[in-house]
Amino acid sequence: MDIEGEDLPGCHRNETVEFFYNKSGKMISAVWRPKDRLVVGLGLTVCIIVILANILVMSAIITNRRFHFPIYYLLGNLAAADLFAGISYLYLMFHTGPWTIKLTKRQWFVRQGLIDTSLTASVVNLLAVAVERHQTIFTMQLHSKMTNRRVLLLILGIWAVAIVMGLVPTMGWHCLCDLDDCSTMAPMYSRRYMVFWAVLNLLTFSVMVGVYTRIFVYVRHKSRRMSQHTTQVRHRETVVNLMKTVSMILGAFVICWTPGLVVLLLDGLNCEECNVLKYEKYCLVLAECNSLVNPIIYSYRDKDMRRTFKRILCCLWGRRGEEAGVRFNTLDQETCRNREIEGAVDKDNGDQLLILEDGKDMLKASES
Repeated sequence: MDIEGEDLPGCHRNETVEFFYNKSGKMISAVWRPKDRLVVGLGLTVCIIVILANILVMSAIITNRRFHFPIYYLLGNLAAADLFAGISYLYLMFHTGPWTIKLTKRQWFVRQGLIDTSLTASVVNLLAVAVERHQTIFTMQLHSKMTNRRVLLLILGIWAVAIVMGLVPTMGWHCLCDLDDCSTMAPMYSRRYMVFWAVLNLLTFSVMVGVYTRIFVYVRHKSRRMSQHTTQVRHRETVVNLMKTVSMILGAFVICWTPGLVVLLLDGLNCEECNVLKYEKYCLVLAECNSLVNPIIYSYRDKDMRRTFKRILCCLWGRRGEEAGVRFNTLDQETCRNREIEGAVDKDNGDQLLILEDGKDMLKASES
């Protein structure tokens, strides 16, 4: 990978990564400090959990035909983005601390580019899911009518944006030729790029807040109308669960992303008294936790997804047991399968009843 502009006159093409770190005031320790070990240990733990959780989500969506709808394709792509984020952070954890001194400039840009790409893909996926949910809820549909072709184009567009954002610094928006513009947190990134990236993500965050707030208000209003026109307990439970999910999505996104984006913005604005390096690594780990929270919020709250998770894990555990020579009670397995089938049929009937009841409520409202 070539770094655009590196060969221009006045650029410090022969300098090492350590030179830029020292120039920006971000000193690299030659030995492992307790703080470094804590951050790397915590980061590795989070990365492994993120990778395993998102592999489980993707496996569930691929193997269960009930999830072959646009919203689940987007959730699968979100899981893929979060999986990529986990791998990117895992790569970072093995190239940070005292190991940073050994990196070449190109390796350093690859490390940062992977993180920017993965996080951008995750954020844009969250926005796409928010828009899809908004359209579905306001048109009274169980699933979006978006074709598979459109979903594929949307997914490709998400990754195109993410890749471009990851390559922007390499394509010339760096500070190799202007040391005064170097960031403190990312010593070879331009401060202007840091401001641009932070503001762009904060704007995306604001749009998501607006979308989910509108959904929240609409669902609350719909809940009141339901209580007046019908006594179906399933209606109320569906509405309450949706409101809880929306609240969890907003809360998790605010908690995981806002601190890091604010620190990036302060660094880009050259706030010397803010001491951004003190909070940098903790904000980084916290932002990565969003990739762990996403599968829980969007998938684990789905009963079908939970049931699929259990089936996948049971299959894995069963194979391990067979390899170890352990025999399982086939009667128990058959009973478990029957319960799963009955639960799936009950849910199908419940969903159909829910659609019919919604249609009756809308008809009554229009007649009145």
